[in-house]
Amino acid sequence: MATAAPADHARTARLFHALSDEVRLEIIALIGDGEHCVCEITSALDIAQSRLSFHLKVLKDAGLVTDRRDGRWVYYTLSRDAFDECAEVLTELRPRAKRATITACCS
Repeated sequence: MATAAPADHARTARLFHALSDEVRLEIIALIGDGEHCVCEITSALDIAQSRLSFHLKVLKDAGLVTDRRDGRWVYYTLSRDAFDECAEVLTELRPRAKRATITACCS
């Protein structure tokens, strides 16, 4: 396995930081079935609009959600590419099988 560049580590950290909050996970679960208006998300999660805006910004900055404006409403949807990227990172970080022959390096 090739070692990831530091920039890749920074990107991975942003992705997983965005996923490390319960409210953000609730947002992701809510919009997982498609596009939702910010008013629907606010109502479903019963949180203040300012708090929701903060969490949506974290998710958007990490590239996990995208938004589009339609008049005065903003609609959010998940970015499949970002979730595919997370899956690839987890696959790369997954423990590998032990080597058949272990060389003693500390004796």
